[in-house]
Amino acid sequence: MSRARVVITGVGAVTPLGLDVPTFWEGLLSSKSGIAKITSLDTTSFEVTFAGEVKGFNPTSYIEEKEAKRLDRFAQLAIAAASEAVKDSAIDFNKCKKDRCGAIVGSGVGGLNELQDQHTRYLQKGPARLSPFFIPKMMSNAAAGNIAIRFGLCGPNFAIASACATSNHSIGMAFRMIQYGDADVMLAGGSEAAITYLGINGFACMKALSTRNDAPQKASRPFDKNRDGFVLGEGAGILVLEKLEHAKSRNAKIYAEVLGVGMSDDAYHITAPDPDGSGAALAISAALKDANIKPEHVSYINAHGTSTQLNDKTETLAIKKVFGNYAKKVPISSTKSMIGHLLGAAAAVELIAAALSVKNDIIHPTINYETPDPECDLDYTPNEKRRMPVNVAISNSLGFGGHNTTVAIGKYHE
Repeated sequence: MSRARVVITGVGAVTPLGLDVPTFWEGLLSSKSGIAKITSLDTTSFEVTFAGEVKGFNPTSYIEEKEAKRLDRFAQLAIAAASEAVKDSAIDFNKCKKDRCGAIVGSGVGGLNELQDQHTRYLQKGPARLSPFFIPKMMSNAAAGNIAIRFGLCGPNFAIASACATSNHSIGMAFRMIQYGDADVMLAGGSEAAITYLGINGFACMKALSTRNDAPQKASRPFDKNRDGFVLGEGAGILVLEKLEHAKSRNAKIYAEVLGVGMSDDAYHITAPDPDGSGAALAISAALKDANIKPEHVSYINAHGTSTQLNDKTETLAIKKVFGNYAKKVPISSTKSMIGHLLGAAAAVELIAAALSVKNDIIHPTINYETPDPECDLDYTPNEKRRMPVNVAISNSLGFGGHNTTVAIGKYHE
C-alpha cells in the first residue's frame, strides 16, 4: 500500500519571544532572548529566579472569558496557537469531512497551575471546596479535547505525554494517521505552562536548571563549554498537517513536506541520557530511513540542545554516529538558546522554526555560544543567522524517560 504524502499548511506558536509565529521567527533571526526574571511569581526564596515566560498573553483574545476560566493556562496557550495555525492554513473545517479531521496535542505535565492552586485550596478550605473544574482543567488531554470542540474535529483525538519528546511524538503520530488513511487533516503539537512554584523548584532541586540569576539572557547557552543547565520556558506550538491531495484541492500554501519520523528509547535512566548517544542516534537513523534520505542530504539540524552538560554532549555524539564525517559539515542550531525549554511544547515550536528554515532558506543561530567545548565540536551556527539552501531539515527531541524522536521535513516538490 502506498503511503499518502503529508505537508505542513499552517503554523501557530505562543512563545517567550511573542504571541504569534511572525514575532517568534523575527526574534529568532534577530538573536533575541525571551528569557528574563520571573514576573508571575514571588521568587524571593527561589534558587532560580528567571525563566522564559510568555509575556502579555490574554486568553480572552482567543477564548470567551467564561470558557477561559475553565481552562488551565497550558490549554489556553494551546487554543491560541491552534487558532493561529488554523487561520494561517486558511482551512475551513465546515467544508471538510469533520470525521477525517483530528488533533493530537500533548503536554509534559499538563495543568500544573490548576493542580497547585487546588492543592492549596484543599489545605486551606478542605475537600468540599475543591473546584468541580479541577479534573477537566488539570488533565493533560484538556488541550486536545478543547481544540476538537472548538473546531468541530470528530476524527482521531488524544494527548501524548513523553516529557520533552511529547510534541515530536504528537506530530509523528499525526503524520502516521494521515499516511495510513485514518485522517486527511490533523492539528498536532504541544503546550506547556510549568512556570509555577512547583515547576521551577522541582527542576531546581534536580539541579537541572541554570542558576545564572544575574544574567538570565545569557543563561541558556547550548553546546557552550560553560553551560550550567537549561532554562524553563512555557508556550505552545501547533502545526496543521494535511494530506497532500487535500491541501492541493483547496490551493493551500505549503511550508514543507513531512518526510519521516523516527522513535526510540535509551532504556538507560529516567532522567539522564545514555552517555554514548546510541538511543538518540537510533531515532535519527530511523527518521532518515523512513524518509528514504541519506545523512548527507540533510541541510540543517534543529537540535534538542538543552544547555545541560550531559544532553549537549550526548546529542553531539549521536549526530556523529549517524552522520560520520558529514557531521562537521551540517549546520546545527538550538532554538532553546533564545526561548528556553518549553518541555512538552518544545519540539513543536522547534519544528515550526525548522519548517520556516526550509521555506525561507535561512537558519537561526544558537546564541550565547562563546567558549567552544572540545566535546561539542560541530557547527552550531554560533550567534548569527545564516542564509543558505535548506532542502531537508531534521528536528531532534530527547526527553526524560529516555524518549527520543526525530522528525524529518523537506521542501515540497510536485
